[in-house]
Amino acid sequence: MSAAGSLHRALAGWTRRLCCSSSSSSPHLRQLNMSLRPARQRRRDKPPPDTLRHLKSREKRKHGDMHGPATVYMQVVGTGSRENGASLYVFSEYNRYLFNCGEGTQRLMQEHKLKISRLDNVFVTRMSWNNVGGLSGLILTLKDTGVPKCVFSGPPQFEQYLAAIRTFSGSLQGIDLAVRPYTEPHYVDDTMAVYQVPIFAKLDFKKSPGSPGQSSSPKSTKRQRKDSGDHLPEKQNDNPERSPKKSRDPSLVVAFVCKLHPKKGNFLVMKAKELGLPVGTSAIGPIVAALKAGKSVVFEGKEIRPEEVCTPADPGPTFLVLECPSREFIQPVCENEQLQKYLAGGSEGPTALVVHMVPEAVLADNVYKSWMARFGPTTEHLILNEKNQTVHNLRSHKIQTQLNLIHSDIFPLLKTFQTKDEPASLSVPIVRGHCLLKYQLRPKFEWQRDAVVEVDTKEFINEAMEIPGFMAQVEECKRVLAANPALPSDNVDKYPEVVFLGTGSAIPMKIRNVSSIILNIDSTRSILLDCGEGTFGQLCRHYGNDVDRILCNLSTIFVSHMHADHHTGLINILLEREKALVALGESFSPVTLVGPAQIMNWLNQYHSHCQKILRHINLIPAWHLVEGSKVTKFNTQDLIHSLLKKLELEKFQTCVVRHCRNAFGCILQHNSGWKIVYSGDTMPCTNLIQTGQNANLLIHEATLEDGLEEEAIEKTHSTTSQAIDVGMKMNAEFIMLNHFSQRYAKIPLFSADFNEKVGIAFDHMRVRFGDFKVVPKLIPSLKTLFADEIEEMEERREKRELRQLKEVHGSFSTNGPGTRGQSSVPRISETADEMKRELEGSDQDAVHKRVKLT
Repeated sequence: MSAAGSLHRALAGWTRRLCCSSSSSSPHLRQLNMSLRPARQRRRDKPPPDTLRHLKSREKRKHGDMHGPATVYMQVVGTGSRENGASLYVFSEYNRYLFNCGEGTQRLMQEHKLKISRLDNVFVTRMSWNNVGGLSGLILTLKDTGVPKCVFSGPPQFEQYLAAIRTFSGSLQGIDLAVRPYTEPHYVDDTMAVYQVPIFAKLDFKKSPGSPGQSSSPKSTKRQRKDSGDHLPEKQNDNPERSPKKSRDPSLVVAFVCKLHPKKGNFLVMKAKELGLPVGTSAIGPIVAALKAGKSVVFEGKEIRPEEVCTPADPGPTFLVLECPSREFIQPVCENEQLQKYLAGGSEGPTALVVHMVPEAVLADNVYKSWMARFGPTTEHLILNEKNQTVHNLRSHKIQTQLNLIHSDIFPLLKTFQTKDEPASLSVPIVRGHCLLKYQLRPKFEWQRDAVVEVDTKEFINEAMEIPGFMAQVEECKRVLAANPALPSDNVDKYPEVVFLGTGSAIPMKIRNVSSIILNIDSTRSILLDCGEGTFGQLCRHYGNDVDRILCNLSTIFVSHMHADHHTGLINILLEREKALVALGESFSPVTLVGPAQIMNWLNQYHSHCQKILRHINLIPAWHLVEGSKVTKFNTQDLIHSLLKKLELEKFQTCVVRHCRNAFGCILQHNSGWKIVYSGDTMPCTNLIQTGQNANLLIHEATLEDGLEEEAIEKTHSTTSQAIDVGMKMNAEFIMLNHFSQRYAKIPLFSADFNEKVGIAFDHMRVRFGDFKVVPKLIPSLKTLFADEIEEMEERREKRELRQLKEVHGSFSTNGPGTRGQSSVPRISETADEMKRELEGSDQDAVHKRVKLT
């Protein structure tokens, strides 16, 4: 360790004790710490970002000579597989567009560096969760990045959908969310013109509302409607007229015809010089403008034609994006008069590319196949559907492969859901979607596969093995586990089993998804603890083809509070669970939803304007399960009794925690005696400690590192040490830390409080009670695997603490110590002596570390 580094750490440590210690008894220091808060607050409360640069450039173009963009390509984001719905990103140097935004789209864009901040248009083909499930999170991110306006094109129900999002996101001030329904004229910007083509199908509304083409028996449908109607919150039940007017229209899809603006030919400078044109002088400007506009010019008595010095102009290709969700839509799509113009021989043909968002059953239909053939041999066809079984989240696979080297049971390898249906046989050449596959529309037509996501397990393993000391640490860990008879072998009790599906906070990121945990009570009973966006995708990656069985086992979902990162995956779980029940031939039964009663505002609006979903749930308001709460409604009493019986629980209890309004933690106590506590989002909470006494497992949020207590208070979260302290006061047998800020993408910073009763959660981590003594033994290997990230975070922390030290010094210089009486602020000489002792101690620690390494 260098002397500079030691001094750096000594200063940082002194600052931490001076400014961040809550145990300091000095009133002068407390006053000083308070005086520093406004400066830190000013840094946090930054003014909204200035107008983005690309928007300023767009304003300049409005006053200049308009011409089409030089580069345009379409890129696949989601391939339409079961874990990631179909979505497309269209790029030009002037604009960015997104076609459909299902769950997980924002996470993929963030991982693969597709700039969300440049989006200004989102096009949606149909109001279904597959297409809009990721929009709530995307809108919040657009707002935070300073995007002033975003326009949504497609079905007219968009207005109501955005209003529904506001029930849990707030007012969304600062971003203008505009809706352009298909009834409005076509849209034109600097890149292209977009025409919306509405397509209506005749649907049999007796069929299941979950997905077109799937039916259920009239008897079961009648029973489902009866079940769902009885258990809505009291206000909706007693006042049905208050429910929003229904506007959903599952018979509507919107196709998009996109035509790029013509682009003038490029001016050939060398050719112009050969012809004697005044290249490099002020006189060349008007000449170039005229030639690129297709006009001949006369220079020094000689006529110069455009084709002599310019490449041919590009008239602007056309591409189509359309969805045909079921067989009922085949005839309306194939017979649509507006789309027929773009077939071979049509008035607007030929078409460069058609994107088909269609299930394999539609693709195999003879009518649809013949319609595809009518586009002609020059048209490319891109297929996005469930047969595209490719990897999307590369970083998740990489991290999990490397963690698997540490412990293969606690960190199982990820899987891919594989459909068993045979692919359709087609006479027309097609290209199946892969994540990040590109089709270039300008400057020339071509498929580009250099960015396509592919998993290379060997490379992931080799990369981990090259980390200094990692494999040695793994071998040492395995030796310790094998040699210690007190540690369990591989034959631990399989249940209860806790699988962490999302361990990050706020927004989905490439390594940590947002909050969700599945608790498998036994082989046939499961409960979800929170259900953030992308939860179903995480289930697919964890369980692969067994995901349907897990969904059928799922009978209860607990939602801790109404922040988007804890509940926006709920609707997809409900819809996919119905598909799973049909696939496995099991009878339908609603899920018991335990959560804030306010969640029904969101679900009611989505039900009214997008898809029928209320039949999927029976709600127990979380406050009914708080200790001492009186439940007067017989229906709710029956639901609570049924919940306990179904999960074989002695107690399912909630408690109010210190976060936002209507935020709850939960306590599950099984008939066999075990007890699990889930904190949800909270500051240290006495209610939780008292209610969860003597738990076998506490899963507690640890959003922030130690030293950020003020930020934790502002955001009503907990630091690492605070979470551990809650577990110790609760007398919990084991504590799993969870819900980390995304600034700790791979691993959080460890505090001095870590002990043999504490573990840290990772996405796809699987923990059983028998693993409690094993998990802490893995920490040295984890620290080695992520050594670079830990060092970087420690450097950031030290810089922050030195900044605080400068603020302290500035405060001393400005205010000075008290002039009367003995000051409680340390004298400079005392401070210097203390820092010198710390520096000497740091050097001694460094020597010990070097000896140990040797």
